[in-house]
Amino acid sequence: MRILGKFLFAAYLVFLIYFLIFSDWYGRTGEMREYHYNLVLFKEIQRFWENRATLGASAVVENLAGNILIFVPLGFFVPMSSKYKSFFASLFATFGLSLGVEVFQLFTRVGSFDVDDLLLNTIGGVIGHVIFVIFYALRRTNVKKRNTRKNKRSKERIY
Repeated sequence: MRILGKFLFAAYLVFLIYFLIFSDWYGRTGEMREYHYNLVLFKEIQRFWENRATLGASAVVENLAGNILIFVPLGFFVPMSSKYKSFFASLFATFGLSLGVEVFQLFTRVGSFDVDDLLLNTIGGVIGHVIFVIFYALRRTNVKKRNTRKNKRSKERIY
């Protein structure tokens, strides 16, 4: 299961890097003539929310929910594929990868550096970690029940 998790994690990272840096979607190919960046927390989130009627619901969902959802798998795969299952490992991995992507966008002028993206991506990683914790607890409970039934059957055979 851990090998499958590592394979899926690697495939996800390849997809994520391609989508965030090289994809044609959202104008990420080619250098921008006039570069925009945001260093004020909640500025772009507020702008999208206030202009949701003009921009349309799909643009708001793509920006806000999309930045969260694209990092949910990272928060799930970090504890699944490594021995570090702590909340902080997922938090720092998600923030670190998101920061790396944003800094890459800043220096290459592909996409745009946005602290709101850092926040939304990190929230996505945290949500992914919470989902992992729930699945992990359910799995441990099922394994424990299965082992209890096996032990009970073994004791019945002995007597």
